[in-house]
Amino acid sequence: MDLQALKDAVPSDVLKLCQTLQRAGHRSWVVGGCVRDLLLASDAASASIRNDWDIATDALPEQVQKLFRKVIPTGIKHGTVTVMLGGVGYEVTTLRGETTYSDGRRPDEVYFVDDIRADLARRDFTVNAIAYDPLEEQLIDPFGGAQDLQHKLLRAVGVAKERFDEDGLRILRGARFVASLGMELEESTAAAMRPSLPTYRKVSPERIRDEWMKTLKTTKPSRGFQVMLDHGMLEVSVPELFSCADFASGHAELDGPIWQHLMQVLDACPPDPVLRTAALLHDVGEPRLQPTDDARQHAELGAQIADGVCARLRFSNAERERVVALVRNHVIDFQALRDAASLRRWMRRVDDCMPQLWELVRADLSATAPERLSLLHGLIYRTEQILQSGMVWSTRDLAIGGKDLMQELGLPPSKQLGVILEALLERVTDEPGLNQRDKLLELARGLVTDAG
Repeated sequence: MDLQALKDAVPSDVLKLCQTLQRAGHRSWVVGGCVRDLLLASDAASASIRNDWDIATDALPEQVQKLFRKVIPTGIKHGTVTVMLGGVGYEVTTLRGETTYSDGRRPDEVYFVDDIRADLARRDFTVNAIAYDPLEEQLIDPFGGAQDLQHKLLRAVGVAKERFDEDGLRILRGARFVASLGMELEESTAAAMRPSLPTYRKVSPERIRDEWMKTLKTTKPSRGFQVMLDHGMLEVSVPELFSCADFASGHAELDGPIWQHLMQVLDACPPDPVLRTAALLHDVGEPRLQPTDDARQHAELGAQIADGVCARLRFSNAERERVVALVRNHVIDFQALRDAASLRRWMRRVDDCMPQLWELVRADLSATAPERLSLLHGLIYRTEQILQSGMVWSTRDLAIGGKDLMQELGLPPSKQLGVILEALLERVTDEPGLNQRDKLLELARGLVTDAG
């Protein structure tokens, strides 16, 4: 534990903030995740990139507001204000204790205290219950969080069941910390997770999604999702994934439950949360396949399941659509894309999700059929060639539009215009050289004559 690195990493504005409070007769400490991450950092340079510095103080919110020029009352009911210094906001929270948590999320009441140790006692894990006094250069660690950091042990503060019953999200945060900090669950902390699922069930989908997204950005997200599986969180939130835990994969190349494959592909993808959500769900349709189904139907089933999961967890529409498209298209029939026209149609279907799709398919093939990676690389090369030569993605890219059809062919505004343009798009997909005004108008006349 390098306290010098911690001291050197504290920004000058944080020191000024604490000094201002001290001159007014108050004490202050840097608390929470910033202290934890700074203690973990290998040097002050890597630690100093943090910008979410949280300050605890024995000053009341009203007193803090009087000491600084610009203060935003972000959570003043619970003792938190945001002090703006140099264009950066610093959360300053009055030391507090908490009463019961009836809703499994927020305390029914908070009360202010003057002891930093009492404030730290209400936090979730020991590694988050460490405070640093930058003026006295003193570490306050009443629950042994620094030692737990050294031993890579994630331990709840006090009685784990009590901490988890206060806020059901804490068990999911524990799963994330296992992934992000490379830690192991302390035995009594792990044992308290499943008995706390009734409180976890109260957690809103939005909060669960946010924790998922943070977990998916870690170096090895499978560690977090394994905790979610082992301790019941997936069974509650995403039973579709839970059903994969003991299901033997249909891939002849895989040995064991499909869950192992999902975790391998998940870790192999770049840390893009949307892409990794698709990796997590890409084979979720396999347990739903019927004996008579084509094995490739699992992609369509998976897309339908992924759509429901993303909607339930309140993903944005754009995120949900992208995940569904990636799952639906992750099985590529290389043989069917050997001719250029078929490839162009496929490119139109997958559209702008292609870069992420390459990553998903690469990770999937690496686990199931590495010998086919050469086919993927060849396909990527061919699509790049098509893109460089110009790609007609939709009717908007045609050399003529609806107005041209009305002016040149005398057609009235109607659905027929769209039908003709779609037919022209198909012809241009077959023969890109046809995308010229005169040629398209000639083709359009022929379509109108045939329709008449």
